Amino acid sequence: MPLIHNLGFPRIGAQRELKFALENYWRAEINSDALEATAAGLRSKHWQIQDTLDLVPVGDFSLYDQVLDMSFLLGNVPQRISELNGDELQAYFRLARGRAPQDPDSQSVAAGELTKWFDTNYHYIVPEFEKDTRFSLNVSRLLSQIIEARTQGHNAKPVILGPLSYLRLGKARDGSNKLDLLPQLLKVYNELFKALQASGIEWLQIDEPILVTELDLQWQRAFTQAYHELRRGDIKVLLATYFGELQDNLLLACELPVDGLHIDAINARSEVSKVIDWLPAHKVLSLGVIDGRNIWRADINALLDYLEPIEKRLANRLWLAPSCSLLHVPVDLRSETALASDVHSWLAFAVQKLAELTLLAQALENGREPLEEALRQNAEALQSRRDSKKTTNPQVRAALLALRPDMSARDTDFTARAALQQSQFKLPLFPTTSIGSFPQTLEIRRARKLYREKKLDQKEYEHFLQREIRHCLQQQESLGLDVLVHGESERNDMVEYFSEHLQGYARSQFGWVQSYGSRCVKPPILFGDVARPEAITVTWAKYAQAQTTKPVKGMLTGPVTLLNWSFVRDDQPRSETCRQLALAVREEVLDLEKAGIAIIQIDEAALREGLPLRRTQWSNYLDWAVSCFRLSANGVQDTTQIHTHMCYSEFNDIMEAIAAMDADVITIETSRSDMELLDAFDQFAYPNGIGPGVYDIHSPNIPHADHIVALMRKAAQKIPAQRLWVNPDCGLKTRRWEEVAPALSNMVEAAKQLRAQFT
Repeated sequence: MPLIHNLGFPRIGAQRELKFALENYWRAEINSDALEATAAGLRSKHWQIQDTLDLVPVGDFSLYDQVLDMSFLLGNVPQRISELNGDELQAYFRLARGRAPQDPDSQSVAAGELTKWFDTNYHYIVPEFEKDTRFSLNVSRLLSQIIEARTQGHNAKPVILGPLSYLRLGKARDGSNKLDLLPQLLKVYNELFKALQASGIEWLQIDEPILVTELDLQWQRAFTQAYHELRRGDIKVLLATYFGELQDNLLLACELPVDGLHIDAINARSEVSKVIDWLPAHKVLSLGVIDGRNIWRADINALLDYLEPIEKRLANRLWLAPSCSLLHVPVDLRSETALASDVHSWLAFAVQKLAELTLLAQALENGREPLEEALRQNAEALQSRRDSKKTTNPQVRAALLALRPDMSARDTDFTARAALQQSQFKLPLFPTTSIGSFPQTLEIRRARKLYREKKLDQKEYEHFLQREIRHCLQQQESLGLDVLVHGESERNDMVEYFSEHLQGYARSQFGWVQSYGSRCVKPPILFGDVARPEAITVTWAKYAQAQTTKPVKGMLTGPVTLLNWSFVRDDQPRSETCRQLALAVREEVLDLEKAGIAIIQIDEAALREGLPLRRTQWSNYLDWAVSCFRLSANGVQDTTQIHTHMCYSEFNDIMEAIAAMDADVITIETSRSDMELLDAFDQFAYPNGIGPGVYDIHSPNIPHADHIVALMRKAAQKIPAQRLWVNPDCGLKTRRWEEVAPALSNMVEAAKQLRAQFT
């Protein structure tokens, strides 16, 4: 029987237990002991779920982010954090959020930069380096979790981020060469190995996901140097790669002096035969054969056809696992009692994926006959999905065939449109706006819950939402914002809300996935052709615009984000599904324009997220992604102003594609990265309007007006002031009004100062 293991398990809890404990702790409603007790309880529960595995991951659990954990394990804590008073947990949350629960205002500090983990919707805290950065081992938390797991009877396999990926994913703030830090970093890793060996660990999983990206010769040589210098002692090392193909790093990965190699056999299946040929005979090969990124049931019979000859060749050198950590899928499908029975049968969440893994291993050991019933049920569910009429809509397919190239282009260029729009809106220099959502208060969440439970009727709920919209608009007008939003109080989530109104989607009740920290999302399940039966946002947008003389933005989620933040069907190209989404969004855009909404924001927060990990594959993705946005946005008149928004990712290297979207205004995150985005404009003249986010909404800290002025003055050195907007870096739904009001007030004051300076 092949050894089975897991690269990582969802940490937030099936009922989001960690989320609520974290937020209670941040509000100082519970102490650190209570938070740690919740964390320990979740770890115990999750290890028990994984008890059928031969090796159980330890160290994959985090109170916020596993990369942040690695920074603390390596003693790499920025001086602005380490010089403050308080214990390690306070320092940890200061770096994550800019504030620890017990901090007075005087100890607010700049949080670490937040960005996407490869091509996922998970965000990590970016490690910070300087030429004189020093590392020191702090392994107590990991060792204590190993003891916990062993005490509970589990065979612990620690999981850590490898030294090269840690360096690569971080940023050198002073422009120094990160690889210069490798020799002293390896000393700390060797100390870590020694500590793990002393604790009796047999296998250690070292994640080096950057091996699926393009590495130049310097980084490839650094891998060889690093892994020859790591002194493993008696510990066996499994080097884990995931999310893509190794390509030109394949031979390098096979030859590194480790005891085993894990590859993603979902995304790199074409490389498996080469790895089998090239991997030395003393090494194990771990194949990630269960998809850790999507929620469709695996085809166990087909996997057995594939694995049986491999198992005969490798025997006990073959290990089986999910393709990557199960962090990216929900916990347990058994909680989903409201899903249609056929759709339910097509799915597998984390618990079910581990059961699939166990079934595979048992069939490889004992043959298929003893497991005939389980294999039959698997085959019937897959056939049911293939035969289902729910997945195809002839009208949608006909509409796609009728598309014309001119449907994706505006009538005139930006300069001409901007003049028409300014004549219409008469906005001041440095116009102020927000990104869309405002605080989702307890009252809003309670009313939504009562409405869904049919304890609040439709008319009462609509009246409640109208009151919330009026309140939100009044607050913005009193603060002095120039372009308003209605606040999105009717929306639970920017993707899930639209999925509730589009055909082709199903929604889970408890399918939560961690995005960052305590922030969880519930990706809808996109299983069929997408159609929009009726208008979705027009009623609320019209109501909001009728309450004020200032322009109110219509707020939509763009097709690429609807795609990338859903669990997407795998039976047709993603580009085809995205075009269907673009048609649905286009219909909504045109209906908003007909209703008199003159500014429409189409958020594409996840544009970068879908970018392939290798540059050689970028152009194909960007071509269809940009085309889909243009299809959704460009049917409007020149006087209608189109905005889009993108959040926490690196955008400097795709600015040309962003410009090709031809949105009149783009708002984009720059607050945590200190306007780093502006470096792109040294090489590329961005032609349209841009609002570089100046208020970090992922921190409770309130930005000062002088700080915002300084950031915007930086921006004005690269972009003409006439094309700059002032705005937060993302929506405000996770913040409290007590934080939002003073922050936006300071933002408006900063805009006034800027107007005085630039007029």
